[in-house]
Amino acid sequence: MVYHSSFVDEEGISKACGCPLLPLKSHIKGPAPVSDQDTTDIVDEAITFFRANVFFKNFDIKSSADKLLIYLTLYINVALKRLEGCRTLAEGTKAVINLGLEKVPVPGESGFPFPGLFTQPQSQKEAELFRNYLRQIREETSGRLLSVAYRHNGTPNKWWLAFAKRKFMNIIVP
Repeated sequence: MVYHSSFVDEEGISKACGCPLLPLKSHIKGPAPVSDQDTTDIVDEAITFFRANVFFKNFDIKSSADKLLIYLTLYINVALKRLEGCRTLAEGTKAVINLGLEKVPVPGESGFPFPGLFTQPQSQKEAELFRNYLRQIREETSGRLLSVAYRHNGTPNKWWLAFAKRKFMNIIVP
């Protein structure tokens, strides 16, 4: 059974492209509201549920936060694929920084992995808001992923990097 997001109550949460802009425990500048450091956010959920959810080919969406969980699961899969050949934490950090510098497509643009999952932006302002949110959440996910993909001594954690070979929802990661 697929693990779903616990963020089902969306009162007071703004949206862009049908995706809730959920709060993050982040020091990275961006449009996401700031969450308390002792609470679980969507990035924590995505990393926690990744190793179970990556095995599923179908994902039943129960809330709009599940759409963000799907997006982050694929992003973690892409990041792990980039980390696969990195033997040290320094190499992994460099690979993830390069991944973060890539252009972030939004729905309706070529390269967006899930056409139809999110609604297309109604305006350029909404597109930029969503792009900036995705950029912020990807950077935050990358930073937290490095802390689980590599041990404290800087060596790769094989129990995490082994999941780079998995295809999430039959999407082939470049």
